[in-house]
Amino acid sequence: MFNSEEVIQWESGKTINSIAAAQGIRIRRRCRPRYPSEGSGDDKAVPRNILEQIVWDKEVEVSQRKAKKPLKSVVESSEHAPPARDFIGALTAAHRRNGVPALIAEVKKASPSRGVLRENFNPVEIAQAYEKNGAACLSILTDEKHFQGSFENLETVRNSGVQCPLLCKEFVIDIWQIYYARSKGADAILLIAAVLPDLDMKYMLRICKNLGMTALIEVHDEKELDRVLRIDGVELIGINNRSLETFVVDTSNTRMLMEKRGDIIKEKGILVVGESGLFTPDDVAYVHSAGVSAVLVGESLIKEEDPGRAIAGLFGKELLS
Repeated sequence: MFNSEEVIQWESGKTINSIAAAQGIRIRRRCRPRYPSEGSGDDKAVPRNILEQIVWDKEVEVSQRKAKKPLKSVVESSEHAPPARDFIGALTAAHRRNGVPALIAEVKKASPSRGVLRENFNPVEIAQAYEKNGAACLSILTDEKHFQGSFENLETVRNSGVQCPLLCKEFVIDIWQIYYARSKGADAILLIAAVLPDLDMKYMLRICKNLGMTALIEVHDEKELDRVLRIDGVELIGINNRSLETFVVDTSNTRMLMEKRGDIIKEKGILVVGESGLFTPDDVAYVHSAGVSAVLVGESLIKEEDPGRAIAGLFGKELLS
């Protein structure tokens, strides 16, 4: 890993943005101590899209959090957390049990594109309803600024008696976030290929493995998928039908990528999760026929009066727990 081309480029003086751009990553990093909307002149930057805005804000947030709780402290806290639960095992068992994609049900209050999705938002009640109605795993949004989530929600759900493995749905840019998520009870964490250079993903995968966590690596296009497939140790890939740069959704994206790379994915034994744009049994059946073993669904459930009961409507049948 440490003899990689990226390390050589880094040592030769190339910036993180130039290294990332060479891999097709369009999201620039700012590495500034304050929010990009602050300041003036050259210091006041304009993000090119929603994802870049989120990443720039996340850089400030993580910097501030690290100042209050250094990495060493967070690593020690993670070591005292209960053992991580088997995220992939739960998905595989649910898929086999129900004959439909396993459900990762998302506990999400808001999004940048849709605004507030649920005014009466009680993360524990929602998580318990999801579990009762057949969700294999849960995804907990932890981004505060753009999704009105929190690590406190993650910790509260973990301590509520819910047995489902938990995915920390975070915009990860720093290993600090992985250790912090583990200390709050996360069993899995999201890594986004559109944001992270290959070396970062390799290093973060190694950390996840050491912590017993699962990494869900999210891709949107063919170039991102090819980058991820070249990395050893990947077990779980999410194909997002939504572009995180434009937030446009196209469910045929999953089928297109699986038709092109499905054989390699199967050969490597990687489990695939379909993400975004799934609202009906036909939508779920469409991505299932493309080769996904699980789906991650938030909006179509959380907006319903009873999110738990909405699961049967999404799949066209009740799921066995």
